[in-house]
Amino acid sequence: MRRFALVFALTALTATAAFAQAYQGNWSCRDASTERAGILTIYGQVYGWASRTPGDPNSGTGMLTPYQDGIGVNDGNLRLNGNVQAVRVINDPSYGVALQMETAEAIVMLCTPR
Repeated sequence: MRRFALVFALTALTATAAFAQAYQGNWSCRDASTERAGILTIYGQVYGWASRTPGDPNSGTGMLTPYQDGIGVNDGNLRLNGNVQAVRVINDPSYGVALQMETAEAIVMLCTPR
């Protein structure tokens, strides 16, 4: 009985990571021209943006605020230079889930799981 309880506890503990927010992980992003723009990585309350363009001032890391439907970008190069304020989780017919990067005026990129 103890073994069963131990296995159950370990299973529940490892499943907790699977129930983490849908936006955590690595995302391949495309801009309005549908060209690959870069990779967005989100873990915990930190994000990283790696642009495909060498020397892009938007590349770098920053802090974020998690919300039910996505994240708010608090600081970092993506916020300061790219004016990205939010990244929202949306439904995608091909991948099931996708992220859209938004400024105050428009949606600037669509990101799919990598």
